[in-house]
Amino acid sequence: MKKIFIIIGLLTGFIVLTEDATAQKTAKESRREEKKKRANAITKQEEEGVLNYVKENAFGLQLRTNGYGLFYEIGRMRSPRFTNIYSLELTEIQDPKEEKVSSGTGFLLGNSYKFGKINNFYAAKLGFGQQYIFGQKGNKNGIAVIGSFQGGFSMGFLKPYYLQIVDNGANREIKYTPEDSELFLDYSSIQGSAGFTKGWSEVKLKPGAYAKTALRFDFGGYNESITAVELGMSVEGYADKIEMMALKSSHSLFFQAHFAMVFGGRK
Repeated sequence: MKKIFIIIGLLTGFIVLTEDATAQKTAKESRREEKKKRANAITKQEEEGVLNYVKENAFGLQLRTNGYGLFYEIGRMRSPRFTNIYSLELTEIQDPKEEKVSSGTGFLLGNSYKFGKINNFYAAKLGFGQQYIFGQKGNKNGIAVIGSFQGGFSMGFLKPYYLQIVDNGANREIKYTPEDSELFLDYSSIQGSAGFTKGWSEVKLKPGAYAKTALRFDFGGYNESITAVELGMSVEGYADKIEMMALKSSHSLFFQAHFAMVFGGRK
C-alpha cells in the first residue's frame, strides 16, 4: 500500500512539473511571438515610410538672412504625429550693412576688417516646442514633411570689435569709444581686424526670448536616420538695444529666415 502512495506521489509531481515546464515554454513562445509581431510591424511601417520611434537626436547647421548658427535637438515622441522637442541653439547676428574691407592697396592686401562694426553679437538659446508630422514618407525612399514650433530663453553676448590701427607711427588695438571714434573710422589709420579672440573679457550679457517655426523635409532612406533640409523663420527680442554698427540706429528686435541641413538618428 505504501508503495502505491509513493508511486502516486511521484506521478503527481511529475505531472505538475511537466505542466509547469509546458506553461513556461508556452509563455516564452508567446513573448517571442509578440516580439516577432512587433518587429514585423515596425519593418512593415519602415517599408511604408512611416516614422516610428521613441526618441530622436538631431544636429543642424543653418544659414540665416542675418548670420549663421547651429543647433542640437532632443525629441520624445508623444503620439504617431506629435513629438516634444528640447533644443540648444548658438547663433551670430550680423548687421545687413556689414561689409569686409581690405586694409591693403594694389597687390599688398592686408588683414581684412568690417568698417564701422563696433560689436559682435552672439546668442545662446534654450527652447521647448513640438514637431508635427504633416506627411509620412509613403515608402522608405519618400520624403516626410514635418512642421515645428518652439520658443524659449535667449542669452545674448555683446563683444567689442577691435581694430589694429596706426596712431602717430605706433601700432595700437582699439575698440569704438568717444575718445577713439575718429581713429576707429579713419580708413588711412586702419591696418585690419585685431582678431576673433580680442574682447571676450569685456562681453556684456543681453537677456531675451525667441520664437521659431520651420518646415523640415526628411529624405533619409531609413527610419532610424535623419537627413533633412529645413526652411524656417524666427524672431528674437532683447531687453536692451543691440549696438553693432557705428553711426547707425540700433535694434532690440530681430526677424530672420533660415535654411538648415539637419542630421541625426532615431531609436
